[in-house]
Amino acid sequence: MSLTSTPRPRERRREDEPVAGIPPQEHPIWARLESPLSTYYLLIAVVAALLLIGLVMVLSASSVAAVQARGDAFVTFRRQLVFAVIGVVGAVVASRMSVRTWRSLAIPMLLGALCLQALVFTPLGVNVLGNRNWLTLGPIQIQPSEIGKLALVVYGASVLATKRRLLGQWRHAIVPLVFPAGALVVGLVLLGHDLGTALVLLATLAGLLWASGVSGRLFVLAGGAAAVGVTAMVLVSGNRMHRLNTWLGCEEVHQCWQSQHGLYALADGGLSGLGLGASREKWLWLPEPHNDFIFAIIGEELGIGGTLTVLVLFALLTLACYRIVMRTDDPFVRVATAGVMAWIISQAMINIGSVIGLLPVIGVPLPLVSSGGSALVMTLAALGMVISFARNEPACKRALDARPRVMLRSLSVFPAGRGRR
Repeated sequence: MSLTSTPRPRERRREDEPVAGIPPQEHPIWARLESPLSTYYLLIAVVAALLLIGLVMVLSASSVAAVQARGDAFVTFRRQLVFAVIGVVGAVVASRMSVRTWRSLAIPMLLGALCLQALVFTPLGVNVLGNRNWLTLGPIQIQPSEIGKLALVVYGASVLATKRRLLGQWRHAIVPLVFPAGALVVGLVLLGHDLGTALVLLATLAGLLWASGVSGRLFVLAGGAAAVGVTAMVLVSGNRMHRLNTWLGCEEVHQCWQSQHGLYALADGGLSGLGLGASREKWLWLPEPHNDFIFAIIGEELGIGGTLTVLVLFALLTLACYRIVMRTDDPFVRVATAGVMAWIISQAMINIGSVIGLLPVIGVPLPLVSSGGSALVMTLAALGMVISFARNEPACKRALDARPRVMLRSLSVFPAGRGRR
């Protein structure tokens, strides 16, 4: 009689059990994620990737309209490239500035932004697509509301960090950030009929207050007041009511031309895309293909892989900002980083939501990707500030300071003279 052994059931491995003898905290991938330099390099890599994608797609999406308007397919791309260079230089300068310097700039930045925003109602102001939100200064045009976004972040972080022990009292949470500073910035933008930018500013303000630990009841009251205000702004504007009606019910393509052709572009792209430069909708079918609807051109030319890549990059940008918020002990750094995160992510959500039909067409650019000089320069400056926060984390600063010594030790193994043995 032969004895056969019954195999024992395979036991499930516990989640905290080491894999192949390596404790989870010592796994190479985990170690890289927990490196003090990971947030710093992640920010730089994500910003560079989004900027590169934006430059390539602006070149592709704007070429046809540029030929029709100027007879030069590269005119829009060259302008965007110039602003990208300016923005990168500004981001490098911002990344080297200390927290103390940023806090000292809070009030001058806010006053400067308010003055520039008020100038749009003078002869220097220019109407663009129904919004009076631009200034003509010699050969260039700037959008002061983009400066106002960064100014509101820096000023708000400075105020909330200073008053952090008093924020349990609603009057200290509101004055002077929400009123008068926030009300003035948002009010001047609304006077220029730019509801999309005003919504981004309100989301930025909400991010600042949330990161500072303001009471939830204040958010409920403020959210209700903001909803009533936005509803009133829509009801009194024929243009906004038309956009809302076409979003809620589009009976024929001529009623919602831009949103429908944005969906056509995404549908034509499918899984693999038509190929870089092969968009059909940019041939004067889709309005603003290089600006508000550049995400549709990405989907048409690069397919679902291109759109998912953009979404993943914005998710990684959110992760990097969140790591700074959770790791820092400086209240100014925490609140300012949360404000920049709320600004960029809310603007990206509004833009992408408008393109895919989840939101009415509001008219805000996709950060770092869409064409637009003021938006690109100020977004890069804001992210340069966040990079400076990551760079000045104690562990990251020590690691960066140690790099020259590591390089010198590596070079010391080579012989001093080429002929010596």
